[in-house]
Amino acid sequence: MRIGAGSRTIALGIALAVLAGVSLGGCRRAAAWHATDVSGAAPALQLSMTRTRDGKAVTAADYRGQVTLLYFGYTYCPDVCPLTLSNVARVLKRLGPSADRVRVLFVTVDPNRDSPAVLNQYAAAFGRDVDALRGDPDQLASLARRYRVAYSVDPHGAGGAYEVTHSSGIYVFDRDGKARLLISSLSTGKPDIDGTASDLRALLS
Repeated sequence: MRIGAGSRTIALGIALAVLAGVSLGGCRRAAAWHATDVSGAAPALQLSMTRTRDGKAVTAADYRGQVTLLYFGYTYCPDVCPLTLSNVARVLKRLGPSADRVRVLFVTVDPNRDSPAVLNQYAAAFGRDVDALRGDPDQLASLARRYRVAYSVDPHGAGGAYEVTHSSGIYVFDRDGKARLLISSLSTGKPDIDGTASDLRALLS
């Protein structure tokens, strides 16, 4: 799998906006967060997708009251997606019982191959806190555009390979649905598990 340059551009743009003096929108100083503070620089949680485990059409209202993580990927991803979600599972384990108030939204960027059954099996492998979401092309494009997430799907890529690229950051929304953090370390070989868990505890409190 290849991660597009859009991921680096998004993270850099948001970081520069924060450094330029964007409102922190919370009780903690920017330096106190381990992830990138995007309060005021990214829009609140808003979506219209289908949750595959029960076939329900969900919106942000279904996740109000929970700290919500939003991640874009696909089930055929050979490395980055399973690495990221495995690290998310490690973070949630650190939270103990508090993890019940955290929900992970895994949005497929490859709905042509990611059927509801495939997504259900994939999400279950990473824990009961993961909701797989699937939308039509317009719903997916709208959600990705809202959060400046770059993705592309080319069934006929180089050498005839099925190629998918996507941004790898995870957006974190507080219990009121406000965008608060952008996590980038969980898709790397040096994930900040303790720091991310600390950030989520702060948002839960």
